[in-house]
Amino acid sequence: MLVSPLAERNWEGLCSVLEDVLEDQSHRELFALELGSGTGQHVIHFAQKIPFITWQPSDIKEESKDSINAYIAATKAKSVLQPVHLDASEPWEKWAGLPRNSCDVVIAINLLQYSPFKTAEGTFSGSGQILRQNGLLIAYGAYAINGIITPSCNEDLDAELRKMNPEWGLPDIDVLRQLAYGNGLRMERIIEMEEYNKCLIFRKL
Repeated sequence: MLVSPLAERNWEGLCSVLEDVLEDQSHRELFALELGSGTGQHVIHFAQKIPFITWQPSDIKEESKDSINAYIAATKAKSVLQPVHLDASEPWEKWAGLPRNSCDVVIAINLLQYSPFKTAEGTFSGSGQILRQNGLLIAYGAYAINGIITPSCNEDLDAELRKMNPEWGLPDIDVLRQLAYGNGLRMERIIEMEEYNKCLIFRKL
């Protein structure tokens, strides 16, 4: 099992956001897709705290999928499905066979920062297809606003990411808002989180 100290620090705050935005739907069974699940810590914690959601984890790395499977086995999580290979930059038809209008929630945690812009384009395009009407896309991480990055620790993070890969970096909220609009989604809320991160909540129209 892989362990991310960052995931251990931020999962509770993210879980609170999920409970808050999905509170009015807690009377029914929901289906959620996590893009770029990484170690699997988030999805396992979420499943333990929010029993009315069935989770579909995904990643492009074999070691991540192995780690997710190990967490599922160790925790006996019944509401977490086996992880699938899913590259969010690809057209939704290649999204592990997930049918159109099949998801209530799509969540991407620190995915858009650690990937090229085509992944953001694919995330919004794919979410626009697989989310049911009123479904939510939740994108967590650090962001630029109108081309400006604050505070200095986020500037440092952006520089660090671009050093790792020139195509990575903090995405701009206004650019994402336009991407959402072009794919039948509307930005509904920006929730301030710990360590200068934000949760962006987009709703399928």
